[in-house]
Amino acid sequence: MTIRQTILAGVAFAAFAQPGLAWADPEAAPDAARAESEAPEAAEADIGNGNIILVTARRRLETAQEVPLAISVIRGDSIEATGNFNIVKLQQLAPTLQVYTTNPRNTSVNIRGLGVPFGLTSDGFEQGVGIYVDDVYNSRVAAATFDFLDVDQVEVLRGPQGTLYGKNTTAGAINITTNQPTFDFEGRAELTAGNLNYKQAKAAVSGPLSETIAARIAVATTTRRGTLYNTRTQRWINEQDNLGLRGTLLFKPNDNLSVTLSGDYSQQDPEGYGTVYVRVGRTQRALTRQYDGLVAAINAATPGRNYAVPSTNPYDRLTDLDSNLNAGNKIGGASLKVKWDVGPGTFTSISAWRFWDWKPENDRDFTGLSIVAKSQNPSQQDQYSQEFRYNYESDKIDVVVGLFGFKQRIDTQGTEQQGADASRWSLTGAQAVDPSILNGLTASNTQFLKSDSAALYGQVSYQLTDALTIQPGIRINYDKKEGFYERVVTNGAGAVISCTPVPAAGTVLAAQCGVYQPQSTSPSVSDWNFSYDLNVNYKITRDVLAYATYAKSFKTVGINQNGLPLTSANVPDLSASTVKPESVNHYEIGLKTAFWDRRATFNLSAFRTEIKNFQATVNGGQFGTVRGYLANAEKVVSQGIEADFKIRPSDRVSAYANGAYTDAKYKKFTNAPCPPELSGGTLQPANAAPDYSQPGVAGALSPRQCDISGADLPGVSKWAFSYGVEANAPVHLLDKDGQVYFGVDGNYRSHWNSNASPSIYTDVKGYALTNFRLGFRTDSGFDIFGWVRNAFDVNYIETLQVAPGNVGLIAGQPGDQRTWGGTIKTSF
Repeated sequence: MTIRQTILAGVAFAAFAQPGLAWADPEAAPDAARAESEAPEAAEADIGNGNIILVTARRRLETAQEVPLAISVIRGDSIEATGNFNIVKLQQLAPTLQVYTTNPRNTSVNIRGLGVPFGLTSDGFEQGVGIYVDDVYNSRVAAATFDFLDVDQVEVLRGPQGTLYGKNTTAGAINITTNQPTFDFEGRAELTAGNLNYKQAKAAVSGPLSETIAARIAVATTTRRGTLYNTRTQRWINEQDNLGLRGTLLFKPNDNLSVTLSGDYSQQDPEGYGTVYVRVGRTQRALTRQYDGLVAAINAATPGRNYAVPSTNPYDRLTDLDSNLNAGNKIGGASLKVKWDVGPGTFTSISAWRFWDWKPENDRDFTGLSIVAKSQNPSQQDQYSQEFRYNYESDKIDVVVGLFGFKQRIDTQGTEQQGADASRWSLTGAQAVDPSILNGLTASNTQFLKSDSAALYGQVSYQLTDALTIQPGIRINYDKKEGFYERVVTNGAGAVISCTPVPAAGTVLAAQCGVYQPQSTSPSVSDWNFSYDLNVNYKITRDVLAYATYAKSFKTVGINQNGLPLTSANVPDLSASTVKPESVNHYEIGLKTAFWDRRATFNLSAFRTEIKNFQATVNGGQFGTVRGYLANAEKVVSQGIEADFKIRPSDRVSAYANGAYTDAKYKKFTNAPCPPELSGGTLQPANAAPDYSQPGVAGALSPRQCDISGADLPGVSKWAFSYGVEANAPVHLLDKDGQVYFGVDGNYRSHWNSNASPSIYTDVKGYALTNFRLGFRTDSGFDIFGWVRNAFDVNYIETLQVAPGNVGLIAGQPGDQRTWGGTIKTSF
């Protein structure tokens, strides 16, 4: 065994021996050398120009311009150069991708405004955007918030993908491929340092262990000081503290068979995620029961206290949260992929297990007052998946047939506890001055979700003529969900309380039950679904492809796993235990073009997606349902136009510009919870027509529910753009021949609303971010550059949140300020 083989064997053994290390298949899109032998003839001319982009979006190797669907391809070097090191940051490069997060668990990933209901996350629904890493499905967005590690490229597929991918996806898919083991020894290393004590290190090494076995190991670590300063604890919060490992073994005894065993482990352990005070908006509660009045009452009750937030300007980045803040996130898994060329086709088997451990602590009242003294909802997930897939390709017909099975269990143990200021905040009269009524009142939640899914899917691409191809696909799907939720409520003395029968008004027990209601539900639901799609594409010329798609898709049934809303009688609404499946009709047309000897591409797509029984996350403003719950909106429509332009006139200059217009609305949602400006007052009579004429008027009657038909979906910007330009010039520097290069990239998003029922208080202003980089690189793999992100130090908000209790407080998370630093990397 050579020295190199000995090193690789030792590294591989160390990686695979790590406790809890996860496995994931590394097969990625090939480089240009492999592409020259395997890519379609139409792509070969592009190789010389360096413009080739190969994808596996349709489960076969082809150029991106040949795929008759809307797809954005982001290469690994572009991700690194622009500093977009995880899915949350990826939206800066893909305009129709929206990613919003208050912490890893509560992360929404949407395409064209659809996918995951915006807001606090429930375990009981499916995500409409499938996230795949090396063909392995990640069932929770939280389980895919890891830093990108040794990534080759990311494909963002827009529109339903259920007839090609294992798990059904109604809005699109994010297909991440990592670099695979090689039989030639190679490696890379990268170091980055910047302001805010930013430090990042990455390394990867790959090569043969024998003539038939190759290994690859990669590691990355990222740390950064927090962006918010907590005056209560006198430390920075919302920091970065990430570690990632990935190890892969490839066994290839011959050209027809490959077996890949691969694993990854990611750990994030920051103190976060906290919020800052943004504003107060008037609700319909009495003025003395709104934020300013309540703070004044608390200060008056304790002479000399004089509580006030440290700043009313969110961009001072000051907070005074008094509860513990943590966001421990551990992600990993194991997969085994077997790929076997059998006669005219290829058989693929992908067996995978993944885990996710989440240990959070939050401050749910968003203030330095002790209202919600403790809030934590730790979860543990295990998922297992098995996919069998057969691909057949010929001159006229390509076939993909797959069988997918999925099993998941999530266990959660939640605790929320009221603090010393809770009585003054939530009660009235004599009870408000008695802190013992609510102080220590604790809701302890135990819940689990069992989810099973199986599907048979297939797609045929039949070339009727040299120019015309039809591509039908079908999917048969079965889903079953079983849930359990139990909330036990104890008072400050530790005694269990019961709210059945309903306690007499004005009693201590009634006050306690008005904050936390004991609940116990065991929803169970199953459903069969049949879906299909049809794509027709026509090659107008060698470099112009037109296509049209219709897809009938679905998102399966959901269950509420975080507690139920309360009825007007202040008891859990059991009718909200389950939510109906979504029914999706999707229409799309597109044009993909290449010109100027394929130095430039311009792609255009227009779409309309109609969804009946849209699964929305809503929040009724009560402490007991502060984490939100699921409800069906009768109909949602998302429609728009997207354009992608890339140009590389020479080896010295390259540029891109992407844009999207997205009009996503609740077409019909007649029984939505009301926004804060129409909440908090005495409820209007049960049979009265809702009166919306007095928003923000203290003491006005509040509608029992609101008709928000016609309102924009939350989290969606109507306009989004991204662009980038890089130019280089040959130089001799540092005793090396190479290139000096300068790059600029940026993105813009118009305003959007961050409340499930759009509110005048939660409108997030649009913003534009600009990044610069300047560096020197050589053909041998040496690269050194300096960078500035958010170069003009733009103030912007990433998300806004409505505090519980209808007190009018709006909290938020400011986006990153200007950051700068330098990176040095080498490959061999």
